[in-house]
Order: sequence, then C-alpha cells, then structure tokens
Amino acid sequence: MYRTHTCGELRLEQAGRQVTLAGWIQTVRKLHKTVTFVDLRDRYGVTQLLFGESLVIQLEEQPLGREFVIQVTGTVTERTSKNPNMPTGDIEITVSNFSILNAAKTPPFTIQDDTDGGDELRMKYRYLDLRRNLVKQNLELRYRVNRSVRNFLDTRGFMDIETPFLIKSTPEGARDFVVPSRMNPNEFYALPQSPQTFKQLLMVSGYDRYYQVVKCFRDEDLRADRQPEFTQIDCEMSFVEQEDILNTFEDMVKHVFKEIKGITFNEAFPRMTWEHAMEFYGNDKPDIRFEMKLVNLTDTVQNQGFKVFDDAELVIAICAKGCSEYTRKQLDELTDWVKRPQIGMSGLIHLKYNTDGTLKSSVDKFFDETKLKGWAEKCNAQPGDLILVLAGREERTRKAMSELRLEMGERLGFRNKNEFKPLWVIDFPLFEYAEEEKRWVARHHPFTSPKPDQVALMDEPSRYGEIKANAYDIVLNGTEIGGGSIRIFQRELQEKMFAALGMSPEEARHKFGFLLGAFEYGAPPHGGIAFGFDRLCSLLGGSESIRDFIAFPKNNSGRDVMLDAPSDIDQSQLDELKIGLIK
Repeated sequence: MYRTHTCGELRLEQAGRQVTLAGWIQTVRKLHKTVTFVDLRDRYGVTQLLFGESLVIQLEEQPLGREFVIQVTGTVTERTSKNPNMPTGDIEITVSNFSILNAAKTPPFTIQDDTDGGDELRMKYRYLDLRRNLVKQNLELRYRVNRSVRNFLDTRGFMDIETPFLIKSTPEGARDFVVPSRMNPNEFYALPQSPQTFKQLLMVSGYDRYYQVVKCFRDEDLRADRQPEFTQIDCEMSFVEQEDILNTFEDMVKHVFKEIKGITFNEAFPRMTWEHAMEFYGNDKPDIRFEMKLVNLTDTVQNQGFKVFDDAELVIAICAKGCSEYTRKQLDELTDWVKRPQIGMSGLIHLKYNTDGTLKSSVDKFFDETKLKGWAEKCNAQPGDLILVLAGREERTRKAMSELRLEMGERLGFRNKNEFKPLWVIDFPLFEYAEEEKRWVARHHPFTSPKPDQVALMDEPSRYGEIKANAYDIVLNGTEIGGGSIRIFQRELQEKMFAALGMSPEEARHKFGFLLGAFEYGAPPHGGIAFGFDRLCSLLGGSESIRDFIAFPKNNSGRDVMLDAPSDIDQSQLDELKIGLIK
C-alpha cells in the first residue's frame, strides 16, 4: 500500500496514529543539521513532514528535491507552530522512514500559486502547471459544474446520448476541421461544429429530452474565450415552445449557481429584445451590471454647423456618472483608446457637466450652453457627470460606443466579477444580409424557425429583413453563455429556408437530404439550446480566459505547444490516404 491517507485529510484528532503518505515534494527547508521540514503535496492538499536526527544520514545519502515523488511513514503529531491557512496546519508527520519513488529534475518554473512561469512556458509543461493549486481548483470547479448540470437534467427526464464525431462536412458558418478517409480515397469526414442535426434526428426518433456534454470543433480565429475544440452542454426537447425552453434552462442555471456559488436568484431572469439590446447597449450580449445606456443624439446635434456631426450616420453618447472631474490627461487617454485599430474611431468628444452647474465641452466653438444643455437633458445627466460622444458610420460607431461603455464600466469598478446578472435576449432577426456575398445568411443557423406569426413572410424575399427568429440567447455579465432556438420541423418550411439562403434544391438535398427525409416521417415540434461549458466555468471561476478551465488547452495560434501539434505526418501515411506530399 503506497498510502493510508491523502495529504489533505489528516487533522489533530488523528494525533498519535501511524500513517503512510505519498506525493510530490513542494518545498524542502533545513533549519539546522538535524531537522528538515518538507511540504508534501498531492491532489488533496499539503502536509508538513518532519525529518529528525535519526534520518540525517539517510538524507545525506538520498537528498530530497522539489517535485521528487516520495513515500513516507510516520506518526501524526501536533505542530508547535501551527499554520491556520492550511487545513492540515495543526499537525505534521514525524517521519520514521521514507523512500524516493522517483527523483525529479528541477522544474522550469515554480509550482506554486504565484509562479514565475509565463503562459507559453506553462503551456509547454502543462502537466507541471496542472499541479498548481489554482489550476487544480479550476478543474475541480469544472467537474462540479459538470456534475451539477448532469444531476439537474437527470431529474428533468433528459437522456445523455452520444452522437458521432466523424460526420459530413456542410460548410455553413465557421470552417470545418476535415479528416481524410483511408478506406474512401479523396473523401473526407468533418469534425462536428455542434451535434445540431443529430439531436434533431433524435427528436424525430422519439427521444424527447436529450443532452450531451460534448466536444465540438471549429477552425476559426482564436481569442481568450475561444478554442478550436471546446465543450458544449447540448440539449434538445420535443413538444415545446420557446417559453418551455427558457423556463427549463433558467432553472438549470439557477440550480448550478446555487450549488457552485451558493447564490440564489429569487426573481425570473429579465428578458430583452435584440432591438432593445442593440439600441441601448450597442451589442446583443449586454452587461447589465451597470446602467450607462447608449443615447442617440443624432437628431439633437446635426445641422448645426459641426461637420463631424453633420456627416455622421450616427451620433451616440454615454453618461458617466460622477466623472466631470476627469483631467485632460484622462480624457486624452480615452481619446487614444477609441482611436486604437481595434475600436477604429477618429476621435472622442466630451461634455463636462460641472458640479457648479456649468457646461464645458470640447466643441464649445460650435455649440452654445443652451444647446449643450439639450445634450445633457437627452442623456439624463446631472451636475458632476461626464458625457462622452462618438460619431461616424452607424455600425462601427455603435460597436465602438458599446466597447467604450464596457471600458468605462471596468475603469469605474462596475464590472465586479463576483456579481452575476443573467438575462435572456430574444427576438433576433432570422436573417442578416452579407454584403460581400450579396445574399441572405442565417443569423443563428439554417434550422432556426421564424416566429410563428411571421412564417408567411418566408414567401416574400423583399421582407426577409423583417422576420424575427424564434431564437434566444442567455447572457451573463456581458458574455453569451448559451443560445438556441425553436427548430423548423416541416420539410416545406425547411426547404424555403434553404432557398432563402441561396441553396438550390439539388444542393439542399445533397447536404441535408437525410434531415429533409426524416421530416416526412413524423417530426415533432422541437427546440433546444447549447451552453458554452468552458465559458460558463470561466465566469463562475472569475476568469476572462476559458484556457484556465481546460486541462490541455491550445494557445492563441491554435497550437498545442506541449505536443507540438499540429505537425507534419509521414509520407507513408499520406500515401495510404491517397494524399500527395504537402509542401
């Protein structure tokens, strides 16, 4: 037996008991020639070991080092100098004998919470980084969220059903990862971007409540909350309307927060239309932890001789409460911030509503105090507030102001990671027009149903832009954590959707003939939702990066620097696959 106890479970009640522990050496401290203290670590915690005078010779012959794997036997004793910050801080093990199970090289970074290793170095040696307590806590949280979700769905009658990873490529949306087939030369599988069509087929099959915690794959540009392979909580239900989906999965989120964070949401999550979100927050995933809504000033400020405003498609403002004392340096910094390429604005205009009631702007030359007062009234500004204004092309300006609002919220301390404000965003457009391709594309995916009262508009191409989708997103603190829709379940309507997206009948049958055929054999009304599991875990853990909650993540270039993947493969493999040499 390698151990009788773990390094995290012994307490003062076990004093006097002989035990055996095994684990990794975190630190070695020699106080003088006859006493050595070692912190021994495993997955469950840390226990202090005391090597006394009887082991001096053995320690000289077998010196211990950081990350050595050792086994010790000894007696649980009360510590003279207790550590209240450790669960095992009241005791130590007086070692009677030990053995080195495996020596270790000096690690390339310190394996502790305040490590000296950078991101790339720690990802290269991820198996060492996973020993750190902070990373371990993240993976423990991920496991607890997973278990909480599964337990909830089980109580609601959902069945966990696996779907294939090797499927047909149907390029629509993000790029597929493709896999060559040796047995079918010059033909390829694709890795699933989601199990969408399979879960709809399961509804046709009568499995009316399905779920999976499932890997998905998208070959797209990466960022902090995006990986080429990621995990979804994928769910589908039959004989439901939108209200049924929202109620069920709102309950699931409440259940997870109660179990994981001890937070109870007593009220129903607020609901906001897509149009409202875009108008007042500038994006479809609003952070409602703070107000500072966008205010359209276009009609208020145009045709008054200021060319920047007069030539703009949109003039939009936010009111930062209590910020009228911002210095010139702070305002210049904000101006530089909106000029960054990521934001893309040419400048920032400000209006200070001073505490004495006077108004001072960066465009006083063009607007007198009476007109500036109109700005303040439109923005509901009070003495002591600061109004920030952007102007330009509508789409870019609204997006830029949305980003500026979030930046101001961050600077003013309104985006507390320990405060959680979920909401549903509903009534999305069904289509959006792709200018480059000169065609309509699905805003969610081509299996999303129009709102029931707008199905007739599918016969009027000139009105595609008016159609609202029977779709919904759940947003938490400015991040979309899940999204779904009520699906199309009739062949005729699905064919109309494919036609609206520019697919010929032949192309639709080639790509989705299996689904269209299934709809002719009694498909029930159905709908579902998929949650970004990695993203949900990162928000619950107070991190902006999902990589912190994935055991073996990729870097920002989509590479696994530990395995050095992707990589070349042998020519013999390429020959078997009937693929020529890739230069």
